[in-house]
Amino acid sequence: MKRFCPLLLVLCLLLSGCGKNAAAERYAPFSEALAARGDLSFAAELRAEYPDRTVSFTLAYEDDEPGCRVTVLAPESIRGVCAHLNGSESALGYDSVVLDTGALDRYGLSPCSALPRLAEALRDGHLESAWEEDGQTVWELTSDDTLRVQVRLNEELIPVHAELISDGRVRVFCDIIDWK
Repeated sequence: MKRFCPLLLVLCLLLSGCGKNAAAERYAPFSEALAARGDLSFAAELRAEYPDRTVSFTLAYEDDEPGCRVTVLAPESIRGVCAHLNGSESALGYDSVVLDTGALDRYGLSPCSALPRLAEALRDGHLESAWEEDGQTVWELTSDDTLRVQVRLNEELIPVHAELISDGRVRVFCDIIDWK
């Protein structure tokens, strides 16, 4: 019996490495197709968690040459405030009005930059882990050393929810709507 224990252990280790997770296999084709597109647009009901307060926005994201555009849809009092982004920016402007959304972490993540960072992670992120949960595919991605993004997708592989995590804390919750 003692002779078979090491053999059984090796067999278990070999079998555990066989086959890729189906959720993980879906990421590469999804990200490659998304990276090839220049017309991504979606909206998200976003909740940003600051140390001393929580703020909520509904924002629209749209690819725009050479970067992207983020537009406030709600709250109504600042509807239409828009930013064109092609780097990191944490302020939105409309004519002479500027809304400082403030950084959520020491790396510059802000409500304004959350959707572009989400799109970047979906296009170019490194897949850390993947699984199926409650009929949804879940991917945990890293786009750089400062941000992890956990994305939930429905059966058609349309993102429906995302959480942006830095320094071990969820900083932004996004309920994704109107994915195109």
